[in-house]
Amino acid sequence: MTGRRATTRARWAGLVTAVSALVLAGCGGAPAPQQPAAEPGPVTIYSGRSEELVGPLLAQLETALGTDVEVRYGSTGEMSAQLLEEGPNSPADVFFGQDAGALGALSSAGLLAPLPADVVAPLPERYRAADATWVATSARARVVAYNPGLVPEADLPSGVDDLLAPRWKGRLGYAPSNASWLSFVTGLRLVRGEDGARQWLTAFAAQQPQRFDGNGPILDAVAAGTVDAGLVNHYYLYEKTAEVDPATYSVRNHYVPNDPLGLVNVAGAGVVAASDNQQTAQRAVAFLLSPQAQQYLVDQTGEYPVVDGIAPTRAYELVSLGSLAPPDVDLADLASLEQTEAMLQQVGLL
Repeated sequence: MTGRRATTRARWAGLVTAVSALVLAGCGGAPAPQQPAAEPGPVTIYSGRSEELVGPLLAQLETALGTDVEVRYGSTGEMSAQLLEEGPNSPADVFFGQDAGALGALSSAGLLAPLPADVVAPLPERYRAADATWVATSARARVVAYNPGLVPEADLPSGVDDLLAPRWKGRLGYAPSNASWLSFVTGLRLVRGEDGARQWLTAFAAQQPQRFDGNGPILDAVAAGTVDAGLVNHYYLYEKTAEVDPATYSVRNHYVPNDPLGLVNVAGAGVVAASDNQQTAQRAVAFLLSPQAQQYLVDQTGEYPVVDGIAPTRAYELVSLGSLAPPDVDLADLASLEQTEAMLQQVGLL
């Protein structure tokens, strides 16, 4: 007997028992004794967030649920592809991803189940799916990380087009294979359309930006003066200044509102529609939005909380998430990464 059929029969048996009890009560018989609550079953999580980053948090989740939590780690792309391949036969109960685009793709494929209203209610509409199939668990902003000794405030960009000025030629860093860069370019496509994005990327390539393997090496190059500025996520600066004195580390974050340079993307989670353990899976997602989990994510990752009332306890300050004014992009639409990669190859930036 399959797990799903067993669950259906168990629910039917429970319904019959409840109806029988009501009939007996109506006839003057003694009510049937209440059965003890079932123990929560184990939960399997497909995590696109690294074990180093969220392993301790998911250990806390295991304690909170009072049941075993099995985690399968991989990149968000790998884990979402596995879930798409497995479809209704997947053993996963929860998907925990690094990128809203992956969550949107899984939702569009019908692989995520709607979450209860009380789980999604604390979040702004921007940070949850319109059909409640996923919620953000933390947020991160794109910034221009710059060396204040090399870049006067008057030269800081107010939008993507300012990066095409002559003063930036050969002086910018970017990470072509990094997921955050790909999401930024996808956001650019959504804001400006295919032709507008291709035009900007072609002009950006002519600026001869310097390539790096990741956002961390970009910050080191900015600090060393190898480049004047780089396109990164905001929290990389907090990772660096946890290791070195912020006063002597020559990098600052520049936020750019109302522009693709200021895209705010999210990590998030959803319950897998094929799960036989829906209630416990829902509790797992709800835990990721709890004050305990949100505090962990803010303190350990430097990302933004997505619920109110959480502030970092480490020695850094987050610009208010509500003040960032990111571009008007439906985060679920960031799923179109294949088109982004094709365009970047066409213009020579990948």
